[in-house]
Amino acid sequence: MGATLAGIAFVLPSFLMVLGVGAAYVAFGGIAWMQAVFYGVGAAVIGIIAMSVYKLTAKSIGRDKLLWAIYLVSAILTVLTQSESVWFFLGAGLLVWLLRAPPKRWLGGRLNGIAASVPLAGVLFAGTADWHQLAQIGAFFAYAGSFVFGSGLAIVPFLYSGVVTEHHWLNDRQFVDAVAVAMITPGPVVITTGFIGYLVAGFWGAVVAALATFVPCYLLTVLPAPYFKKHGKHPGIVAFVDGVTAAAVGALTGAVFVIAHRSITDGVTAALAIVTAALLWRFKKLPEPVIVLVAALLGLLLYPLTIHP
Repeated sequence: MGATLAGIAFVLPSFLMVLGVGAAYVAFGGIAWMQAVFYGVGAAVIGIIAMSVYKLTAKSIGRDKLLWAIYLVSAILTVLTQSESVWFFLGAGLLVWLLRAPPKRWLGGRLNGIAASVPLAGVLFAGTADWHQLAQIGAFFAYAGSFVFGSGLAIVPFLYSGVVTEHHWLNDRQFVDAVAVAMITPGPVVITTGFIGYLVAGFWGAVVAALATFVPCYLLTVLPAPYFKKHGKHPGIVAFVDGVTAAAVGALTGAVFVIAHRSITDGVTAALAIVTAALLWRFKKLPEPVIVLVAALLGLLLYPLTIHP
């Protein structure tokens, strides 16, 4: 009950906020002032993600040569293919597990009883919703919520690969705007899935996308919880998670280059991204919402001075 109440209280406020922003975005997305706001905020978000990647890399990879090799391969593959593979993540985890804690050291029924379920979120009342599209949204985001490891930003490259490249639900600009909305609102960055769902299929798209993203990780936390204390620090499990994390952070690093290449459209946006990263580097405790607000104001001032088709 505690886990359920904490999860709802953590997610619901930001979900309601992205619904409101999504409605305004759909209704006024063509209005110059909103384009101007996202012109500035989108560039700043690239800088924020870049610094987050730097921190994640320093914290997760350290000086471990094996993890660095996995990290670099994952980053390069993401840049070259402009997508990322969950199977590579799992393979990286298995590789580190086999090299550092071979199964013979610890398998033998000691982890019996651990099970996890991965649900596909459903919708009770859909009205005029497109059931086929909602099913696609639910399947994709449930997959994302079940298999993407790391911090909130770790899901960005996976979402980009599916939402923009595979399903073509959003274009590059809309995707960056979706990440920007998650940065603007309080709560988890992953709430961007609700905004994406709204752009794709309206209110019910947002509900399905958010549920499909958060319910799997909720269950994967609650159901095995009794076993975490007993087995969570086992060398084999630690090694597997280290490998997966290295691959995920590498993919996020590659995604920064992919998204920046498509989203930074001129010298102004490039400067905003660089200045954002520099400020976060210099002032470690600078609140990101402050940067986003300033970027929005700069967008309003600078966007009319630039030439956009």
